[in-house]
Amino acid sequence: MSGVTPAVTGGVIAAVAAAKRAEMLRKEEEIMTNYNSDDLKDWEFKIVRANTEYFRKPDNLRKVIEEEAKSGWELVEKFDNNRVRFKRRIDERKNDQFRETDPYRTNVGVGAGALVVSILGIVFLAIGILFLIIFSAKGEIDIGMPIVIIATVALIAIALIIVAVNRKK
Repeated sequence: MSGVTPAVTGGVIAAVAAAKRAEMLRKEEEIMTNYNSDDLKDWEFKIVRANTEYFRKPDNLRKVIEEEAKSGWELVEKFDNNRVRFKRRIDERKNDQFRETDPYRTNVGVGAGALVVSILGIVFLAIGILFLIIFSAKGEIDIGMPIVIIATVALIAIALIIVAVNRKK
């Protein structure tokens, strides 16, 4: 046996798939954001991204539009539920030092690290439950199923709380 667990293999496959998707999205954005010299004359543009489908909820989209407007940004378009594009006049830069938020932020919602940790936590939790069920069925572990269910619910709840706390930051 090589020592590579299914979880590690699955993690590698997921990482490769995520990298391919990110590259596809970058290429798509280059095509969708084709500017001419008149577009760029007095304007600057940015794309705000979310690791989840954050902009699916109208309240989240409205909130981000309002926050960006405080820094002079105007909504140009919503690409999808993960990306929106903004523009603002270059002369708005002179007020950036007085802004409460970073006028050049490009990410909202759950951070990439929190998302990865949550996914890995769920994967390892599922593997642990699977092992408990297998060994309990073989009679090698004498543990009551209610304990397994309670522990599973508690761990899932903790993972969801972590995600929720990171989403509000």
